[in-house]
This record gives sequence, C-alpha cells and structure tokens, in this order.
Amino acid sequence: MKSIIGRKIGMTQIFQEDGSVVPVTVVQAGPMTVVQVKTVEKDGYNAIQVGLEELDEKKVNQAKKGHFEKGGVTPLRVLQEMRIDEGEAFETGQEIAVDIFEAGERVDVVGTSKGKGTQGAIKRHNYSRGRETHGSKFHRASGARAAGTYPGRVFPGTKGAGRMGNERVTVQNLEIVRVDAENNMLLIKGAIPGNKNGLVRVTKTVKQN
Repeated sequence: MKSIIGRKIGMTQIFQEDGSVVPVTVVQAGPMTVVQVKTVEKDGYNAIQVGLEELDEKKVNQAKKGHFEKGGVTPLRVLQEMRIDEGEAFETGQEIAVDIFEAGERVDVVGTSKGKGTQGAIKRHNYSRGRETHGSKFHRASGARAAGTYPGRVFPGTKGAGRMGNERVTVQNLEIVRVDAENNMLLIKGAIPGNKNGLVRVTKTVKQN
C-alpha cells in the first residue's frame, strides 16, 4: 500500500532547474496514524484504518472514544480505511508520512469535486447553444428531450439540467514534482479535484507508462 490522506491547500507554480515553470497543487498530507489493523482471519480482508488531524476529546462520542482507546491513539477528526496487500505489516499507533513518496513518482488523486448547485444543460453537459440572431427563440435550452408520438417519453439517463458537481472524482497518472517531508507537503503537477482545504487521497497510480 502506498497511499496517504491530506488536504488541498491550493495551486501555485515553481521553477525547475532548467528555468521552466511548472503549475502545481500543494497538498498538506499526513502524517496519518494507524488506528486499527484488519486481517483476513478476523475481518475477512486485509486493511488498515487510518486517522488524520487530532481532535479535542470533548468532541468525540463514547463509541468513538472507546475505539480510539482500544487502538491506543488520541482522537482524530478524519478516519478512512485502506486496503493493504498480504504480507504488509502495520501496527496501531504507527505513523505514515509523505516520505513514502518520491519526486518523479506517478500518483492518482481522489477527491470531491466542487458543488455548483443546479445548472442548465449547456454548463452541465457542454451542449451547444442556439443562435443569437433576430427572430430566434432558442438560446440556452437543451432541445428536444424525446420523440413525440412514439415512444412519447423521456428515456432514463437522458442528459439535462440538474445538480452539478459534489461528486467523487479521480484524476489519474499525475506527477509528484516535490516532496517536502519537513512540512508534510506534496507538490503535484497540475490540478486536482476539490475546494481549498478539501480532503484528498493520494495513491500510487494504477497506470504504468
């Protein structure tokens, strides 16, 4: 397993040694703490539950408080589960930091896209617009939704206006430009999904060049 949770700080640009400018997204990643280790024998699969960002004990309910005490860790705000391969060994309380990655590695980034509320078909699905000429009454409508007499209904899944954004999005095969282990930061080339301060998961890419 090569994965870490973090928060998107924002975008900036850095200069390479050859003078070229590279746009990067800064991710404040980890360190994560292993809260629970799951095994095939006990749980049916191999995984670890990891936590991020310490939380005031007063803000934790009794069930979670007992869960954290069982793992021997302080309460954490964010909890996520990660599958691990057979043979990988982790212990509760173990920390996982950004130094598991190196500059030049390729990663996939998973996040939640920005919510844009209800939008029309042009913005949501990139439909073409109508003419702006004199007499035209068709500008930003989505056009015919279905045939008239037969079948006389709109088929399920037809693209149209509706809620846009606020969905789980994965961007694959991005390059890590720099790893700042001292400040727990990853600089990833290009854009990644989500708002500033949004949660993201950075994982070794499933695509190999």
